[in-house]
Amino acid sequence: MKSREYYLDLLCQKIANPRMIAHSLASEAVLRALAHRFGEDEDTWGIAGLLHDIDVEITGAHPLRHGPEGVLMLEGEDLPPEVPDAIGMHNEKATGSRKRSTLFQHALAAGETITGLIFAVALVYPDKKISSVKPKSVTKRMKEKIFAASVNRDTILECEKMGITLDEFVTLALAALAPIERELGF
Repeated sequence: MKSREYYLDLLCQKIANPRMIAHSLASEAVLRALAHRFGEDEDTWGIAGLLHDIDVEITGAHPLRHGPEGVLMLEGEDLPPEVPDAIGMHNEKATGSRKRSTLFQHALAAGETITGLIFAVALVYPDKKISSVKPKSVTKRMKEKIFAASVNRDTILECEKMGITLDEFVTLALAALAPIERELGF
């Protein structure tokens, strides 16, 4: 596997939208925290978080193309096979009848999805800082389907398929994002 800097540069070559770059960086941070929590390789999981949306601008996030095209874009990039597998599975709509089944697949799907909810919660805080967000605020907003309506709550709840509670998952994700909030634009 190549360096994080190499893969970040690759991502920036394919993604122009700064908000998508921020989402990718946030996903990387959450995936690294999850890898640490589960005793998995933090670099491998982090790179998957960083690259999971590498095809989003090319595909326009098309529900049947997003994910699989990213896997094709990453062919020959010296990645462990579980990385493109998890990237391909993070958008289940494009996988046909295949369902997420591994810890890594659930982690990437849930980890990248929770970032959107946390960003939305931070933006309604007076100071708009992730570091100010309380876990209880995020779990409360999980129940409000109209709040950040595009965030798939069922995907976030795949944390339970990883064997961790929603409260623990939210706390872990907030702890991963707070130190990089400036880099994320908060």
